Amino acid sequence: MALIQLKNIQLSFGGPALLDNLSMSIDAAERVCLIGRNGAGKSTLMKVLNRSILPDSGEIIVASGTVIAQLEQEVPQDMSGSVYEVVASGLSETGDLLSAFHALNEEDDIGSDDWMRRMEKIQQQLEAVNGWHFQNTIDTVISRLELDADADFGKLSGGIKRRVLLARALVQEPDVLLLDEPTNHLDIEAIIWLEDFLLGFKGSLVFITHDRSFLRRLATRIVEIDRGQVTSWPGDYDNFLRRKEEVLHAEALENARFDKKLAQEEVWIRQGIKARRTRNEGRVRALEKMRKERAQRREQQGSAKIQVDAGERSGKRVVEVEHISYTLPNGRVLIDDFSALVQRGDKIGLIGPNGVGKTTLLNILLGKLKPDSGKIIAGTNLQVAYYDQLRSQLDENRSVKDNLDRGADKVMINGKQKHVISYLQDFLFTPERANSPVNALSGGERNRLMLAKLFIKPANVLVLDEPTNDLDVDTLELLEELLLNYSGTVLIVSHDRAFINNLVTSCFVFEGNGKITEYVGSYDDWLRQRPAPALPTSKAPSRQKPKPESKPGSNKDNKKAQESQQAPKKKLSFNEQHELKNLPAEIEALEEQLEALEAQMAAPDFFKQEHKKVAAVTDELKQLQTTLSEKYERWEELES
Repeated sequence: MALIQLKNIQLSFGGPALLDNLSMSIDAAERVCLIGRNGAGKSTLMKVLNRSILPDSGEIIVASGTVIAQLEQEVPQDMSGSVYEVVASGLSETGDLLSAFHALNEEDDIGSDDWMRRMEKIQQQLEAVNGWHFQNTIDTVISRLELDADADFGKLSGGIKRRVLLARALVQEPDVLLLDEPTNHLDIEAIIWLEDFLLGFKGSLVFITHDRSFLRRLATRIVEIDRGQVTSWPGDYDNFLRRKEEVLHAEALENARFDKKLAQEEVWIRQGIKARRTRNEGRVRALEKMRKERAQRREQQGSAKIQVDAGERSGKRVVEVEHISYTLPNGRVLIDDFSALVQRGDKIGLIGPNGVGKTTLLNILLGKLKPDSGKIIAGTNLQVAYYDQLRSQLDENRSVKDNLDRGADKVMINGKQKHVISYLQDFLFTPERANSPVNALSGGERNRLMLAKLFIKPANVLVLDEPTNDLDVDTLELLEELLLNYSGTVLIVSHDRAFINNLVTSCFVFEGNGKITEYVGSYDDWLRQRPAPALPTSKAPSRQKPKPESKPGSNKDNKKAQESQQAPKKKLSFNEQHELKNLPAEIEALEEQLEALEAQMAAPDFFKQEHKKVAAVTDELKQLQTTLSEKYERWEELES
C-alpha cells in the first residue's frame, strides 16, 4: 500500500527544473535510499515528501493517518534543554506538557500545596490530549536509544545529539521516517549502532546517504535522481550499479543514433533549390521536432577530473615515531607508548571513535605538535599536502577561484599551466559558480574546493582528515581511484568503511586508554585480526562474523589470551564431529534460501503487496540471517 504518492511534480528555482514531471510512491515497510549527484535535488525531494516545500505543480497524496517524521541533516544550533525536553518537543503542545510534568517531578518541593495544584492542572491537560500514551512512548524511546533523560543537550557530543534528534522523530510514531545524511559526522561505532537500530524499525524509511556500507546494509530499493527525473531500482546497491551501467550505455547509443540522423536531416534541408521543390513537408515537421527534442535534452553531469602531482620521490622513511605519548591538560591519555614506521608508498587508515585522538596523532606525525615523550624522526624530501576536516584553509568571504592560489588567474598542474576557471571545471564548478563566495557553497562543493586547493601543488605525502564527508558517490569513487594509483604516501582518517576497505594497506587502530595498534590490511582485515572487539561489528559481505572474543584489558590479560590461543586444541566429541561435518551443507542451504528471498524482494511489485505479506517475508529474511550467523559462529567455534 502506498503511504505517499507524488504525481507529476514540477519544481524549479529559476534554472532547469530540479524535479521535472516527477512521479513516485513510498510503500509500507520498505527502505528507500535516494541517490544522485550533489545538487541533483535529493534533499529537495525529501522536503517535498515532508511537505515542507510545495512544488510548482503536481500532486502530493498522503494516505489517511500517515505520520511522517524527519531527522534533520544538521543539528539545530539554537536547540537547548534537557534530553527529555528535546525529545518531547517532537510532540508540539503535548510534548510541552510532558516536559513540564517531567520537570515537576524533579523539583525540590514535591508534595507542597503549590506543587500539588500545578501537578493537578498538568495531569488534567495531559488526560485531555491522551498524554499518558505519549509519556510511555518517550520513556520507551529514550530507554531504547540508551539516552540520559536529564542530560544537558548542549553538552553532548555530536553523535549523541543526532541520537537525541532521532528519538525526537521516533516519539511521533512515524509511519515514514525521513533521514537526510544520518551518518554525517558519526564514527564507525555510532554508524553501526544506527544501522542495527534502523533494521528493527517497523515503518518505512526514506534516506539519503553517501556511505556505501550503510546503503548496502539497509536499502531494499534505490531511487536515483538524475536530470530532474527519478528511476526506481529494486534490490541492492550492486544490482543498481550493474543495471545503471547498462542503461547509460543504451542511452549513449540512442543519443548517438539520434544525433547522426539529425545531422543527416540538417544536410538534406540545406540542399538548395532542387531539394526544396520536392521537399516533403512531413519530413520538415519531423526535423523541427527533432531540433526541439535535441535542444531540450539534458546531458548527464560530467565526472570530476581529479589529478594529483606526486612530485619528487621522498626518502624511503617518511616518518618514524618511537615510544611517543601524549596527555591532555585534563589528564586524559590520548597516546600511550606508540611506535610506528611510515614508509614511502604506505596507505594508512586511522580508525577509532570521535575524540579519541586521531587528528592529534596526525599533527604529531606532521611535526605540528610535540609529544610529551618519545622520539620523532622525519624523513627526507617530504612534500606534504594536508586536508583539514574543519576546512579552516578556506576563506569564507572570498570567491571560489580566489581561494585556490591567492587569486592567481592561472595554476600549474603536473608542470603545465592551466587557467583557474578551466581547472575548477575539472572539479565540477561552472564559471558562474567559480565566482560565488565560499559561504554560499554546499558541503559537497566545499569538499571539492578543498581537494582542488590541495592538489594544486606537488605532494608526495597526502594527509587527509575526513575527506569523504558530503561527497557524492561518483566523486568519492573517483577519489578512491586517484589515491589507489597515487605513488606517494597517504595517511587518512575516515569513518567510511568502504573507502577504508578499498584504499588502505594498513591501519592504526585506537583501542582505548591511549593504546594504538597497527594492523596489516583494511577495516575488514582488522576485524578478523584484532585480539578483541573494540567496536561493534556489522555483518561482513560474506555473511561471516569475526570470532567472539573478550574485551581488551591489560597486557597481562592479553598475554593470557595469547597463551590460551596457543593451547592444544580440545578433541571433539562424536556428536560435535557429526555436527561439524553437516554444518557446511546446512549453511549452503540457508544461503540458497536467503538468496531466493532476496530475489523475491527485488521484484518490482514486491512492496505493492499487502503489508502483512511484505512483513512476513521481511521477518523470515531477518530470521534466516540470524540463523546463518549463528551457524557460521558455531562452525568457527568447532573448527578452532
